[in-house]
Amino acid sequence: MGFKIQTIRDIKDWFTGELKDLYPETEINAFINIILKSVLGSSKLDTLAFPETRLTTRQSHEIISICRQLRTGKPIQYILGETNFYNLTIKVNSHTLIPRPETEELVDHIIKENKGFRGTIVDAGTGTGCIAISLAVNLPGVLVSGFDISEEAITTAKENARINNAAVSFFKADILNPDLNLFSKADILVSNPPYVTESEKRLMNGNVLDFEPHTALFVPDNDPLVFYRALINLSELILVPGGRIYFEINETMGSLILKLLDSNGYVRTEIIRDINGKDRIIKGIRHD
Repeated sequence: MGFKIQTIRDIKDWFTGELKDLYPETEINAFINIILKSVLGSSKLDTLAFPETRLTTRQSHEIISICRQLRTGKPIQYILGETNFYNLTIKVNSHTLIPRPETEELVDHIIKENKGFRGTIVDAGTGTGCIAISLAVNLPGVLVSGFDISEEAITTAKENARINNAAVSFFKADILNPDLNLFSKADILVSNPPYVTESEKRLMNGNVLDFEPHTALFVPDNDPLVFYRALINLSELILVPGGRIYFEINETMGSLILKLLDSNGYVRTEIIRDINGKDRIIKGIRHD
């Protein structure tokens, strides 16, 4: 890897040669666009218009370093320390999951369904804070808070709120054993809790298993609904009558979670499919 990348044109040739045996061409091209924006501040249009733009030595070395890390399977978001989520810049690290497109769909659904809403929202298991921050930015007038069991995640969420000028309060709490003194009444409870079963590990890519925090991903095979039961128990204590819940779910568990909601008196429950046709969001209204 002694070749020095000198121009924007060189980047594509370099990355394609180094990563072609590890990633599909479409993913390599996506990497290149992300890196050009992050390292050079260049848009895709700029790179097409000015392929002979020369790189500084620092830029060249940084791009080569990124490529080396990609070869290990490390996700590009962790390498750069940030990702884009619902048009916001969200910092990520080894203590937080990388926000996924299906979580953007959850946020988009809540925003579209609650235009003009002026109440309170609680985000359970907030991680990077991406859900809470996106809702605070896009629903002016709401009061948003988020909690997580991880102190490091809370620190990251607070930084993300600052970066995006979002008025969100974050605090440490355990979904499975919540201190109710920390909570106020809420109109909406939203969560993307751990929902991947241990047996599903074998189906996952190595870059997820090797780099993302397992406590934020996995649930035991013998109790896959553990967090949903806890969330519903919490909702009974903090949600106002008529309050709404929105959960991201494992695509295989929709009917089970629906039954759980129905048996706890939730009404107008519904499963919503994501852009890929998978059961991914569930919602309901607390009984009066």
